[in-house]
Amino acid sequence: MNIYDLIIIGGGASGIMAAITASQYSEKVLIIEKNNRIGKKVLVTGNGRCNYTNTLLKSTDFNNPSFVEQILNQFSVEDTIAFFETLGIEPKFEDEGKTYPLSEQSSSFLDVFLYELKLRNISVELNQEIISINKKNEVFKLTSNDNSVFMSKKVILSTGGKSMPLTGSNGSGFELAKNLGHHITEVFPALVKLRIESPYLKQLSGVKISTQVDLIVDDTVIQTENGDILFANYGISGPTVLELSRKANDNIIKGSNVGVRIVLIQSLPKSKIVERFEIFKYREIDQSLVGLVNKRFINVLIKQAGIEKNNTIISDIPKSKLFKLIDLLYDWRLKVVGSLGFDDSQVTAGGIDITQVDELTLESKLCKGLFFCGEVLDVDGRCGGFNLQWAWSSGHVAAIHATRDL
Repeated sequence: MNIYDLIIIGGGASGIMAAITASQYSEKVLIIEKNNRIGKKVLVTGNGRCNYTNTLLKSTDFNNPSFVEQILNQFSVEDTIAFFETLGIEPKFEDEGKTYPLSEQSSSFLDVFLYELKLRNISVELNQEIISINKKNEVFKLTSNDNSVFMSKKVILSTGGKSMPLTGSNGSGFELAKNLGHHITEVFPALVKLRIESPYLKQLSGVKISTQVDLIVDDTVIQTENGDILFANYGISGPTVLELSRKANDNIIKGSNVGVRIVLIQSLPKSKIVERFEIFKYREIDQSLVGLVNKRFINVLIKQAGIEKNNTIISDIPKSKLFKLIDLLYDWRLKVVGSLGFDDSQVTAGGIDITQVDELTLESKLCKGLFFCGEVLDVDGRCGGFNLQWAWSSGHVAAIHATRDL
C-alpha cells in the first residue's frame, strides 16, 4: 500500500495552506476532504469577498494570545500577504485593517488553490470522512467512512470546528483527537447573534442603530464595542454583537449573569436632555422623545421607566420616573440568555486543549507525528480577517514542522 509522507485531514483554509507549504519539501502529500470539493467555507467568508487577513492584527485579538504569538512570529500577516501575491492574489486594504482580494471575490482563492494543487501534484481525496486514526510502527493508519484505508508517516488534523455545518464542519476532528487521548475544552458558538430576554423584541425587530454597546458580566463591564446593532425577534445582531458574543457565551456557560448596556444617546450630555424636558414640560412624554431616538424605542423606554401612559404630560410625571427615563437613554440594559447555534456562528470557540500541543511546532505532545492547525484547536479571534489569518499561519507552521525530517 502507498504510504504518504503527509496526510492532511480537512481541505479548508488551514489544510490547503498546509498542503501547499508541505509540497515544497515532499512529493507525497495528500488532502482528505469529506465534502465533494475543497474550500467550501472559504467561499462564504466576508460575505463572499473573503476578508483574508487584517493588517492591525495582534496576538491579543485571540483567546490564547501567547500561544498564537508563537505561531504568528513564524508566519505573519506580512508573510501571508506576500505569499498570496505569489499566487496572484493582490490585496485591497480597507478600514480597520481589513484586507480583501482586489477582485473582491472569495472564489479567487479557490481558483488559485485548485491551480496550485494541480501544479504541485498534491493528491486530493474527496467525499472521504476519516473516522479513525491509529498509529503502529511510526506509521499512521487512517480509515474512512467507506472503509478505505490511507497510510502516512505524518498527519495534520485540520478539520475545523462546528460552525457553519453546511460547509462540512461537524466537529469530527474533536472526536478523532479525543480518541488519541486529547482533551477537548468546552466548545460553543462565537461570532454569533445573541439571544435577549425582553418582552419588547417583536416591537423592535428590524431597528438598526450605530452606537456603543457594553458587555456586562455580574455588574462589571468587561468589553466595549462601537458600531451597528440590529434588533430581531430573538435578540440582537450586528458587528458589535458578534464581537461581544464570545465572552458572552463563555460567561453564560460559567453560570454568570450576562447582559448588554446600550447607549442610545452618545452625542448629548444628560444635562441637555434635562433641559429639553424642562422646555417641553407641557408636552406629552412620547412627543418629547421624537427626534432623540428611533420612534420604535419610545414606547419601550416609557414603559421601562414606569410611566403608565405615553401621552402623560411631562410636568405630571414624578421626578424619579423622569430621571429613570433619562438614565435609560444612556444606560439601557438587556439580559443576554444565550446565542443562536453553530449554524449561525462564524467561528467555534474551544477545541483541542493547547496545553497538549507544542506551541512552536503545533505537534501533539501525546502522539508524535500528529499535528494540528486551524479551528480544531482552542484558538479563536475577533471578526475581521483574524480567524483566517490563524488558519494560514497555523497551517503553514504545522506543515513546516511536519515535513522537517522527512
